[in-house]
Amino acid sequence: MYSLGMTKQPKAKTIMTYIDVLGHSTWTSISEKNADCVLLLHGGLNGSDTFTDVGDGLADKYRVGYFDRRGHGKTADTPEPFHYESMADETIAVLESIGGASHIVGWSDGGNIGLIVAMRRPDLVKRLVVIGANFKHEEVLGMGLDEDNPVTQMLTRRYMENSPDGPDHFAEFVNKSLVMWGAEPNMTVQDLSTISVPVLVMAGDDDAINLSHTCEMYESIPGAQLAIVPGSSHGLPLEKPETVVRIVDEFFSQKLPVETLIPIRRK
Repeated sequence: MYSLGMTKQPKAKTIMTYIDVLGHSTWTSISEKNADCVLLLHGGLNGSDTFTDVGDGLADKYRVGYFDRRGHGKTADTPEPFHYESMADETIAVLESIGGASHIVGWSDGGNIGLIVAMRRPDLVKRLVVIGANFKHEEVLGMGLDEDNPVTQMLTRRYMENSPDGPDHFAEFVNKSLVMWGAEPNMTVQDLSTISVPVLVMAGDDDAINLSHTCEMYESIPGAQLAIVPGSSHGLPLEKPETVVRIVDEFFSQKLPVETLIPIRRK
C-alpha cells in the first residue's frame, strides 16, 4: 500500500459501530487518530468496503472515517426512494457527530453528495475531493456494468454478504438507484459557483462521466483544481488507489491559494 513518505506510525484504533443518523441505525467506521479527519463517501451500488484501499493509504497521516448510506453496505434500507439531498442530510449528520470540519473524498455518488454538502454546510468541510462526479444527470455516458462485468459481480457479491436487508432486496436496491440516476443530480453552474471550500475535481481519462462535463465542473467552482488520471476509468479508486492517495494528500497538504509558474486562470 502507498506510503506518504513518513515514518510508519502505530495504527490508530478504529471504532466500527452503528450510530443513530436522523433516526436510522447507520454503520460507521471512525479512526481515533489525533489528526485531521478525512470522511470517505462511497459510490452508488456499493458500500464503504470498496473504498478502503484509498482509506488505508491515507490512514498513516489522517483520521479516516466512513459510513454506509441508507440501503448501502451494512446499513439497512427504508421504503423511501433515494435522493441526493437526503443522502447529503445523512452526511451532514455524520459530520456533525464527528465534530468540527473534516476533509471529504467522495467517489461517484459520494462526489455528488460532497458537492451538495459543500454548498449547504461549508463550515463542516475543510477541503473536498470529488472523483468521477457529475452535477447533471444527463452527462453520464454509461456505467458498462453488465452481468458479466467483474465489477458488477463484485458489487453483487458484496451486497449479498453485507446487506441487512438480505438478497431478495437487491433488485429493489438497484431499481431505486437507477430511478435516482435517471432524474438526479440537477445542479447548475451557478450552484457550483457558490462553493467556497477548496475543491479538487478528479476523474479517469476513460470515465463514465463526459470529460467535457468534468472540465465544466472544474471551471465553475472558484479556485478548483483538476486531475485527470491517464489509463483509468470510473473505477479509478479501485484501479489506481496509490495514485489517488498521492494526489489527494498533496491537495490536502498544499498551501493555498496555489501558485503556478505561468498563471492563466489563477492570475
